[in-house]
Amino acid sequence: MNASTAFIGQDAAWAEWCAAVGSERMHHAWLLAGAKGLGKRAFARAAAAELVRATGAPAPDVLSHPDIHILDAQPANDDEAKKKAEGRPYQTKRNISVDQIRGIIRRLATKPTLGDRRAIIVDPADHLEKGAVNALLKVLEEPPAGTYFLLIADQPGRLLPTVRSRCRILRLAPLDAETLDAVIRRDIPAADVATRTAAIAAAHGAPGIALDFVEHDLRAMHDLMQRILAQGDAQFYLRGALADAIGARPSRDRQTAVLELARAVLVHALPTAPRDQQGRIIDAHGKLAELSGQAATFNFDAGLLIMEIGGLLASAAAPRETRR
Repeated sequence: MNASTAFIGQDAAWAEWCAAVGSERMHHAWLLAGAKGLGKRAFARAAAAELVRATGAPAPDVLSHPDIHILDAQPANDDEAKKKAEGRPYQTKRNISVDQIRGIIRRLATKPTLGDRRAIIVDPADHLEKGAVNALLKVLEEPPAGTYFLLIADQPGRLLPTVRSRCRILRLAPLDAETLDAVIRRDIPAADVATRTAAIAAAHGAPGIALDFVEHDLRAMHDLMQRILAQGDAQFYLRGALADAIGARPSRDRQTAVLELARAVLVHALPTAPRDQQGRIIDAHGKLAELSGQAATFNFDAGLLIMEIGGLLASAAAPRETRR
């Protein structure tokens, strides 16, 4: 399978995976790590298809293959499950549950259906319930023959060290500007040069963030976030402008895109920030990451959410005496 059919710009990681699949002693658990928006989900599904693909056959359909199992966040309730069944947007539970892990473990008591390999994708592994982590750890310690795990994590540090130690880490790399531009032109052909340039600058190598930037036209919000981080917002003026920019009733997707953009602004600022500011940036990023994890489940008031985002950026701003 050609990696470019499912994702873009991860040739080194794909080559490493394919070499492992073709080897005689392939590791049983892999941790796909990298910033949000790099395409880890698409990579994991393509990798699972390559793993179970019969020699000489085309890559199978991931969603229907009996030896590919995807554990992800389930609908939040029965009403949301109906929306999923109807193909409509739906809210999910915050975490992958222990019952989901136990359910897949029960299925591992039998051999793979079509071949001698099967893939278990856990997406996201860094949002497992505590009991689910412990259940997963047990099966990672004694994996059934022919079973391979692909754990997806934006923040691998949230996983137990005992889980990480049983995984081979495969890091997905940020994309260069030229590749990012190609992704935007491929997926959003109408995007003009100025918008693409701004999106590339804001995304710092993550195609998911770049595409959201263009789709939701986040240029004004990006400028405001950078100003808040650079100079603070003692009078709340910039936070008010940020609230105006997000709109009165933004969609859940727009709120999520804004959260991820704020995280990207902090990540980009961290390496060059003064040492006394770096700790505040890290703290603010951690709280934004927590908000991002909740965004898929909770119905946030848009005004309160954007003020929280602006407040976290302001809390990470450089001390007044260092600004000139």
